Amino acid sequence: MAEAAEIQGAASVPARRRWLRRAVVLLSGTPVLAALIYAPAPVAQAAESSVDVQLSEVSPSAPVKSDTLTIQGTVVNNGRETVRGAHVGLRVGPMVGDRSAIDEVADRKGFRPGADPGEIDPAFAVKIDSLPSKVGQPFTIKVPVNKLDLGADGVYQLGVSVSGSTDGHPSEQVLGIQRTFLPWQPDPAAKRSSLTYVWPLISTTRVTAETGSDEVQTPVFMDDSLAEELRPGGRLERMVSLGKDLPVTWVIDPDLLATVDAMTKGYRVRGADGGKPVQGRSKAVAEQWLSSLESAVQGKKVVALPFADPDIASLAHHGKDVSGTLGQLRPATDKAKQAVETVLHVPASTDFSWPVDGAIDPSIVNVATSAGAHNVLTRSDSLQETGALGYTPSAARPIGAGTTAVVADASLSTAFEGDMASAGNSTLAVQRFLAHSLALNLQNGDEPRSYVVAPQRRPSASQADSMAIALRGLQASRWTQPSDLEAAAAAKPDPGAATQVPGAGQYPEALSRQELPVSAFEKIRTTQSTLDHFKVILTAPDRVEIPFGNTTNREMSTSWRGRPEEADRYRDEVQAYLVGLTDKVKVIPKSDATLSGHSATIPVSVQNSLVQDVHSLVLRVKSANPTRLMVGDSGESEQEVTVQGGHSQTVKFTANATASGPVEVTARLFTKDGVPYGKERRFTVEATEITPTVMLVIAGGVLLLVLAGIKMYASRKRVAARAAAEESTQPSDESTDTGPQSTEGSGTGETVDR
Repeated sequence: MAEAAEIQGAASVPARRRWLRRAVVLLSGTPVLAALIYAPAPVAQAAESSVDVQLSEVSPSAPVKSDTLTIQGTVVNNGRETVRGAHVGLRVGPMVGDRSAIDEVADRKGFRPGADPGEIDPAFAVKIDSLPSKVGQPFTIKVPVNKLDLGADGVYQLGVSVSGSTDGHPSEQVLGIQRTFLPWQPDPAAKRSSLTYVWPLISTTRVTAETGSDEVQTPVFMDDSLAEELRPGGRLERMVSLGKDLPVTWVIDPDLLATVDAMTKGYRVRGADGGKPVQGRSKAVAEQWLSSLESAVQGKKVVALPFADPDIASLAHHGKDVSGTLGQLRPATDKAKQAVETVLHVPASTDFSWPVDGAIDPSIVNVATSAGAHNVLTRSDSLQETGALGYTPSAARPIGAGTTAVVADASLSTAFEGDMASAGNSTLAVQRFLAHSLALNLQNGDEPRSYVVAPQRRPSASQADSMAIALRGLQASRWTQPSDLEAAAAAKPDPGAATQVPGAGQYPEALSRQELPVSAFEKIRTTQSTLDHFKVILTAPDRVEIPFGNTTNREMSTSWRGRPEEADRYRDEVQAYLVGLTDKVKVIPKSDATLSGHSATIPVSVQNSLVQDVHSLVLRVKSANPTRLMVGDSGESEQEVTVQGGHSQTVKFTANATASGPVEVTARLFTKDGVPYGKERRFTVEATEITPTVMLVIAGGVLLLVLAGIKMYASRKRVAARAAAEESTQPSDESTDTGPQSTEGSGTGETVDR
């Protein structure tokens, strides 16, 4: 039908267009159209917000009737023209209806007549005669709360606007506005919500797999950056100093405790460009921080995450199918409890698992509970409500198999994720947080409810400051009362609350891209296999099992998210260092040898450059050609080897030559269960076989030489005897004359005889 209509009217289209063009030309020259086109904007609203209003303080953040509300900030002229006759005014009301309206007001840009309330009494406005371009002007507004005409309990809009005129807009107009909220609950509510605030003490991996050869195995750190977080003003120092006075539940990565504790006992730091490790110099800083933390957690609830805060989602999505990976979770949980109690001397719960950003799916829940935890800390933007209740239910939700999902409120949990270093950002975040908390309590519901706040894992120092300000704003307990995480998990759940765990397809893509890949877990498995084969030969296996076990947990840490190259390098370095240790026990390369005779021995040496003894090793020597050179009874022979630390051991193997010529021989170490250990060594033995016939020939030749010698000796004896007889028959005077000649001859004869 539409096509038919277009066809029927096609002939009249050109005529209509010509008429419209004429009408536009005629009207464009008239004052009426010009007035319509160039009419100025309404007096109350600027063409654009040319002045930026920044709020640095709203105090008190949740006032009562007797208070004086103080608002401080700065107005900055971003326009090109000077603003004249300006004033900064306060606009209060109306009440914000619900939580979604809070978010809508907070995200609104620019002044909106009708939507934004009018200014209160001009007597409280701050006048600014002139505000040049690109110049800022601080202001302070003080108003007794009883002058604000606040009505029923609730959340009220609080707007701070700047109005004035410019040469281009001579009429006064609103040039900029900043909105925030004023929570109004002057008297304690009859029904107060329970609020649990998670206070995370989590850092990134700093410790390598390397340790010293000393008795305490001094650890080697990648760098000394952790000390900066522990120093006064550092991120972790602020978390401790602020948290000690707040009603929070401490959620701690035990690896952080173990790392700082190691610093207090002495540590080394990798040298520049891979040089020799140097002594760490932040021992005193570590001691002070641990002492402060131990004091801060006394009497508070402490939850210990599995050691090194393993990435549960990565394990569930990429690691669970790699053999042995999930088996690391239970030891990590066991170490967690022990570390907290040993270092901080307080009991710790290990019954909670915390996936990144609280995002869950069925596989994440299964992995999270595989180490024994019965509570999974998730978030309301993951386990979402259908809206049927009409209010935000309590945090605890039974999700089956004895597992409770503790659902943190997403708006409260993400309130301080931005840049809180700016006082303006911090103030707005605090007021919005308090507004949401009051709105939660004002929701319909017969029973008081329990809410949980789980902020980012590693808040910055400025974020921690903002979190603390918000919690102090609730300390009057007019609409909330503090609770702990264990109590929140045990609270009575709302019968109509959502309990359906979202499917795998609903897991956030942005989080999925940051997960550890399958290749990461395969490398970890390779390292674990190398470690298993290595430790069986050691007399003190704990010296490698403990540090490398901790390192395996660190390789799975959530701290590697967003740092794939660093994570991969860390895993490669761990494997390389372990292989280097295993290479310290080896068969010493052997030069070629010659074996003469029917039977002889072949010496093979094993070197142990470790500081501890090795045992349960078998050295196996094998001939490549047993028909020519037989080692043992079957062509190969093996002997058990034990070598002291820092020594070598030589083992001799019997060999029999059955034919002459070179034969390749291999020597290799094995563990007792037959697993090859280290590199195979090859060398050549030159075998020379001497048969009985050859031996008879050689013996006959030797006998002939001996007989010939005897014959020559007898012949000379006879000649000497005849000469002596002839001399004895000569006259005596001749005998006297030839005496010296006789003596010389006699001497010659004696030399031959010896």
